[in-house]
Amino acid sequence: MEIINTTVLIIGAGFGGVATAIELRRAGIHDVVVLEAADDVGGVWRENTYPGAGCDVPSPLYSFSFAPNTQWPRRYALQPDILAYLRQVARRFGVLGLVRFRSKVVSAEFDPDIARWRVRTADGTTYLTRVLIPATGQLSQPVYPSIPGIDTFTGVSFHSARWNHDCDLSGKRVAVIGTGASAVQFVPFLQREAASVAVFQRSAPYVLPRRDRVYTPRQHRLLRALPILQKADRLGFWLYTEFAQECLSRWQFFTPLFYFQARRHLRKQVADPVLRKKLTPDYALGCKRVLFSNDYYPALTSSTVDVITERIDAVTPKGIRTVDGTVHEVDVIVYGTGFAATDLLASITVRGLNGRSLSEAWKEGARAHLGITVPGFPNLFLMYGPNTNLGGGSIIYMLESQARYIRSAVQFLLARPDHYLDVRTEAEQRWDDEVQSRLTRSVWTRCSSWYRNAQGRVVSNWPGRTSEYRWRTRRLDPADFHVIRIHPTPGTPSDTPPTAAPDTAPDAASDAALDPTFDAPTGAG
Repeated sequence: MEIINTTVLIIGAGFGGVATAIELRRAGIHDVVVLEAADDVGGVWRENTYPGAGCDVPSPLYSFSFAPNTQWPRRYALQPDILAYLRQVARRFGVLGLVRFRSKVVSAEFDPDIARWRVRTADGTTYLTRVLIPATGQLSQPVYPSIPGIDTFTGVSFHSARWNHDCDLSGKRVAVIGTGASAVQFVPFLQREAASVAVFQRSAPYVLPRRDRVYTPRQHRLLRALPILQKADRLGFWLYTEFAQECLSRWQFFTPLFYFQARRHLRKQVADPVLRKKLTPDYALGCKRVLFSNDYYPALTSSTVDVITERIDAVTPKGIRTVDGTVHEVDVIVYGTGFAATDLLASITVRGLNGRSLSEAWKEGARAHLGITVPGFPNLFLMYGPNTNLGGGSIIYMLESQARYIRSAVQFLLARPDHYLDVRTEAEQRWDDEVQSRLTRSVWTRCSSWYRNAQGRVVSNWPGRTSEYRWRTRRLDPADFHVIRIHPTPGTPSDTPPTAAPDTAPDAASDAALDPTFDAPTGAG
């Protein structure tokens, strides 16, 4: 059995893992290994290849601040272009050489005697690492609905995140279960390809127009000649998303503006009052993810598409039976039912101090100080952890903030080779109390959605602006942690007072570091 030692181990080579690896390399930290279960970088943008897959955040903002791309084909990039961008960035900044592909992590256990995580992969390799950074994200595990008979269907069925490109849909009767962000993008394709499409809708989404456009060669030349134009575009989008994020969490007196846009969009694109009523949401705007599309509603108005709002009773060998007794016979079922967003790291057995599992620590819902550190799990730093998702805005901006914080933690530990960091329970509790209190005033507590777990706790979303989060994660504060010496000198305490070990990380809290158009290294001060 191979045993490999490293200082930092990152799990996952999506945007979060790549961002962290780049941040560490730019700080001069090169003893880094990235484990990726697949054979390429990309995360969700590698896995989600369904027709029409793309981002609902404008491309200038959905990119790293230090790696602007003047060659985006359009304002809202599609999956192949986003994946190509991440590959290019990973190659440009030397991350590809750090990645061990086809390395699926199955377990991680902290050994306090040596202050190392013992990480095992499915092929039997063991890694001993001082710092463990899971960057698997909240949207990595596709989830199927709990419907009786789901395994009895004799036709072709697949999840949108595992699209079956070998399935010829021409002339087929297709059923779509789910009307979330993915379905809004692939349903128009199905409408064009299939003989008929039955869309089973549990609740209607709010859909706003997508202000998309193709960038012309002339615009590309301008962006290359005048980079300030793209920075200004990025800044404008960022300011708008900061406003939208506040409207969802605090300034709900502005939501009528968004209601007006959504209702006008529906009214303009759907003339049939019966269908329009089916497509009118019956919950507060923003409680579930707001979607952006120009072709979803037109696809639903097609004579070959039927929107079914009757609740599903069961899947049968030939199709789908609804509670009114009707059996809708179909040839193909596509599940657009999202991901297990509230079950972070569920596919990996993680054990911290005293052998306690992370699943036990999170039995009432995932939680972490700053969304990054968990008491009892030393030297473990999460990327895209609990309560760091956004109802509006670019997650990449949040990932850069987390990567910078983790970089400062790694620098702190490198300056103290015989110590480990365990976040104080009271620090995590203060953070969680604040976040949950703020969330109770947000729109996300007003309905059931993937933002909340079975107990009703909002475990996904951050309740503030991204600029606030960046400020609060500008550097590690040693006072939030037990700084434990693994082999203390007799007569000295093992928990070193934070004041005796000042943080050596550079100060990243300058105005430039808080500026979303700043394209120097994210670790720079």
